[in-house]
Amino acid sequence: MKTSTKKWNRLCKGGWVGLLLLLMVLVSACGSPASTGHEAVQKQGKAQQSQAPATEQQAQTEVDQPVTLKNNDREITYPEAPKRAVTLNQHVTEVMLALGLGDKMVGTSYLDDQILPELKEAYDKVPVLSDKYPSKEVLMAAEPDFVYAGWKSGFGDKGVGTMEELEKAGIKSYLHESSNKPGPTVDDVFTDIQNIGRIFRVEDRANELVGKMKTEMEQTTSKLGTVDKPVKVFVYDSGEEQAFTAANNYLTTLIKMAGGKNIFDDIQKGWADVSWEEVVNRNPDVIIIVDYGDKSLDQKRALLLNKRELANVSAIQNKRLMVLPLSAAAEGVRAPIALKILAEGLYPEKFK
Repeated sequence: MKTSTKKWNRLCKGGWVGLLLLLMVLVSACGSPASTGHEAVQKQGKAQQSQAPATEQQAQTEVDQPVTLKNNDREITYPEAPKRAVTLNQHVTEVMLALGLGDKMVGTSYLDDQILPELKEAYDKVPVLSDKYPSKEVLMAAEPDFVYAGWKSGFGDKGVGTMEELEKAGIKSYLHESSNKPGPTVDDVFTDIQNIGRIFRVEDRANELVGKMKTEMEQTTSKLGTVDKPVKVFVYDSGEEQAFTAANNYLTTLIKMAGGKNIFDDIQKGWADVSWEEVVNRNPDVIIIVDYGDKSLDQKRALLLNKRELANVSAIQNKRLMVLPLSAAAEGVRAPIALKILAEGLYPEKFK
């Protein structure tokens, strides 16, 4: 019994020593990876921290890069995003506001009619410099660094001065290309919007706006479907002795997209004076009245319905007169609205 007890004591003493040694090995082994893992996490965090400022710095560098565009036959470099912009026509004002650039505007002018309802709150925060084009003195008092015109007249004799004159005064400018070229397409309008996005370094907003416009227009054309025989359309803008009408211009493009054919699309001008006799000869099915100007919509409608020369025209006999606000006929963010008005007016049965 004593011998067994001694053996047991020796085994226990040896066992505790072995156990202690084993525990030391385990602690050492476990401690090393844990320490290595913690260091790895620390290194990864430091790497991410070092990368984040680099990414932000890269984005800032891209924003700060000069933007060069060809506009109105001139190559213009915009070294930085404008901070004090003035717009000279309604459709370009709406482009700016739709891109969320109202806070970059120090003045606007020349409304054709009412501003888009969804843009009115932003518009009301922008100073109105003039009902028409502001004088050069009024423009300069606003201290702009950028002037954006919809029509060439904005930079003409009755406007604020030429683009070259503004450049000499240290003011950058942009002329809405799609409003000042023959036969502009909707893609030309999209290009203008994207150019403004580039100038103000908000390209993502511009692309998003263009994408939204395309989607809305596709919804209209899908409802319209295939049109085998386009409706003949006459656009009445103004005039009594002669008619001032849309010829080879943007409105003609929209009419075509809406399943119509402008009866004066063969005239190689944007707008033109035509005789009433020629209107009768081409016998339109529908007359579009452009609503704006000194004469009211009711006055224009009465003139057409009571015009003796037009008595036998199909559109007059069937009283197919529709209305399009001038703002919708301009090359701006209202393209989906204009297309829908035209398509529903030309083919009401497809939109019931």
